[in-house]
Amino acid sequence: MGAPGTICLMYHEIELPGRELADSDPGYTRYAVSLASFREQMQFLKSAGRRGINVTQMLSSTAGTGVALTFDDGCETDLITAAPLLKDFGFQATFYITVGFLGKPGFMSRAQARELGESGFEIGCHSLTHPYLTDVDAAGLEMEIAGAKKQLEDILGRAVTHYSCPGGRWSGRVAEVAKRAGYESVATSQVGVNRPESDRFFLSRNAVTRDVGLADFQALASGTGLWSKQLRNRTLQLVQRTMGSAAYNRLRSAILGGTEH
Repeated sequence: MGAPGTICLMYHEIELPGRELADSDPGYTRYAVSLASFREQMQFLKSAGRRGINVTQMLSSTAGTGVALTFDDGCETDLITAAPLLKDFGFQATFYITVGFLGKPGFMSRAQARELGESGFEIGCHSLTHPYLTDVDAAGLEMEIAGAKKQLEDILGRAVTHYSCPGGRWSGRVAEVAKRAGYESVATSQVGVNRPESDRFFLSRNAVTRDVGLADFQALASGTGLWSKQLRNRTLQLVQRTMGSAAYNRLRSAILGGTEH
């Protein structure tokens, strides 16, 4: 199926009936996928003979026809909903945790984060306080990348070697700090396919949002029809560079509602 290389999918919170989301901002809620949709998507992968794999597996020679599954933020549904369902399907995944969110309503506690790691799933870092990394200074990058790594490793009692950028905001400075901190990869929100020759410190991920139907998901998971999303991303990046981050954020919020997550 699809283009050569490995597709990496990006999830956030799994929405459960009768349960409030961790954040009500429209920019956040658009990334919340219902439990029914998530189960249907995993069933499609299974039926199509596609393995759910983690980032380490994606970067190794064992990726095969696997689809990398990633989750940002560290929501409680990572542990209580996504992990059990993934185990039922025999899938792996990487869960990127925002350290400063641990213990807040809707997010995992420190003990739950350890439990998720001990259950066999890969844990990555999603910063300390979830800022746009392109908006912070050198000291801030150290804290949000290297400092967050140290804190998360202390919580988990294990190494953390993969990082994902909040809001997908990436720069060469981010990659350099991550390399010095000892990470093995950095994931963005750049639409695309990851190939053996791809830069491990600029990995592509395709976002799964609440409005993605099964046909759309099949296209995302197979890497077909990504050109239109890539064109949109390049246009938005050009607008951001032209206007500056602050003005771009205000414009995007006014048009789409909420902020990038």
